[in-house]
Amino acid sequence: YIHMAGAFGGASRSLYEAVRSFPSGAVTPVFVAPHGSVLDFFSRLGEVIVARGISQFDNTRYGHYRGLRWLILLREMAYLPFTLAALIRAKRRWPDADLVHVNEITGIVPWLLARRLFNVPIVLHVRSVAQEGSTSLRSQWIDRLVRTRADAVVAIDDTVRNSLPKDWPVSVVHNGFSAAAKTEGVADLKARLGLDPESFKIGFVGNFLRVKGIQELVEAARLTRDRGLNVEFIVVGGDAGSSEGIKARILNAVGLGQNLGAEFKASIEAHGLQDRFHLTGFMPDVARAYGLMDVLCFPSHYDAPGRPIFEAAFLKVPSIAAIRHPTPDTLVNGVTGIAIAPRDAGALADAIEQLAKNPSLVVSMGEAAYQMAISTFDPVANAARLLAIYRDVIDRRSRT
Repeated sequence: YIHMAGAFGGASRSLYEAVRSFPSGAVTPVFVAPHGSVLDFFSRLGEVIVARGISQFDNTRYGHYRGLRWLILLREMAYLPFTLAALIRAKRRWPDADLVHVNEITGIVPWLLARRLFNVPIVLHVRSVAQEGSTSLRSQWIDRLVRTRADAVVAIDDTVRNSLPKDWPVSVVHNGFSAAAKTEGVADLKARLGLDPESFKIGFVGNFLRVKGIQELVEAARLTRDRGLNVEFIVVGGDAGSSEGIKARILNAVGLGQNLGAEFKASIEAHGLQDRFHLTGFMPDVARAYGLMDVLCFPSHYDAPGRPIFEAAFLKVPSIAAIRHPTPDTLVNGVTGIAIAPRDAGALADAIEQLAKNPSLVVSMGEAAYQMAISTFDPVANAARLLAIYRDVIDRRSRT
């Protein structure tokens, strides 16, 4: 498995959940990943080779290069020797690997290097919405690579699949959440946070990144406070990297920085919202936090569903999600939650107010979300689908 980001987040949790849900002995997992909190989780499953950094090439809808974002390629170029060195070490340690699984389509460089070094089938997992309709040379290049050098393409949901070329052979395998029912310790967490028993409780799960909509969350909190609503916010997560210091301030000022932890906390204080925000920090047992929430907010700029939506659904918690065109496998607007436009704090506040004033609607949406979750995001069933793809590509390669 090749994973490109060091901070433990949605993509790494999804991979972790899938691998540990395989039948015993079906897969011997080994990993190449950069330094970061992902190592603690991946090392529970198998050996890990650690790279100082792993090069990516981002042509997704949100992250594609334009303007100053082209400067990010300098970092990816700097990571090239570390990427190659880590994969050479992987080849020496695991010379008989049967398959390489690349955990996001942005991992083009390690994908191509691994294909050359290992000469085994490549499974490409697509977790981000692609840049649709692009005729740029880079999009044409990626299209050719997928058609000729990927043995299988897996999309995490229908939103992602619909953003990919229609004639790509793509299998949709949803993520899973095997810890959803383990909510022991909810009462202890509630007491530690000092929550108001009478408040309407909004949850947020994710790193303190600009793209996660953390700024819109603070503004929505200010708006609901000014409207006289008794709403509290339970925030699970932390900085994916440093958000303090000169480097972070410069990157944020030019729009290249994503880590906003320091700015987020300062904004809470500036608006006098300290009594409304309860920050838990990173929680590996995130189900405990979902057990405290009435509604989950997912105000991401990606314009796509994220795994907190279905994780919360397993606890019968509906979502307010920033998705313009939700698909029924992840969010049914008005049934399992409310869809709003990304980057719209006013719409987020309106949706919070609507649900805060309609507790029966929250209950019915939570039940519908739960039914969707158990039918679509079962970890064992989805791991079995992924394992079937592994076996198919290995079988096809053996016959050629």
